[in-house]
Amino acid sequence: MSLHQNPELKKAVLNLSQKEKDKLLVRLIGKDKLLLKQLHFQLLEDEYDLENRVKELKAYLAKVIDISKKTISNTPTYANFKELNYVLRHASGVINEHEKVTKDKIGEFESRLLLIKTSISLFPKLFQPDSSLAAEKLKIYMTGRIKNLVMKFEKLHEDIQFDYQEIMDYILDFADHNKLRS
Repeated sequence: MSLHQNPELKKAVLNLSQKEKDKLLVRLIGKDKLLLKQLHFQLLEDEYDLENRVKELKAYLAKVIDISKKTISNTPTYANFKELNYVLRHASGVINEHEKVTKDKIGEFESRLLLIKTSISLFPKLFQPDSSLAAEKLKIYMTGRIKNLVMKFEKLHEDIQFDYQEIMDYILDFADHNKLRS
């Protein structure tokens, strides 16, 4: 049940003393890890911290990609399809969390661009036509990621789009060639 569905409870909460509301608020914030991270970022960090967060995110993605180079080969096998799909989903989750906490659209876009470009550059054979279910799942996931990236690219200012146009063209050409666009 939500507070909006129970107007009596909402009224009672609003009538609590400020001290009681503060106690409840602190308890509730402690139960939501994402909200805690968002508040920490909004209240205690500045532009310099955002730059550091973006650097750390990109360093983490580089580390994940580096490990992937050692554990995934550019050979269309079940294990490689599954592992790359897992890595992409995990890295996307980390990028999603960064965006939810910081609302940093540019850092999110750059990170997604890095992840997709590197994946298709390192493992192009994993995106070629293949009839296995694992290959199809990877292609469906990557198609969605590329579609999402295109939408984010289109929302950027034209000057920023200009900076990334060459990489986007590379990704879209690869996607068209390997039928990764819906």
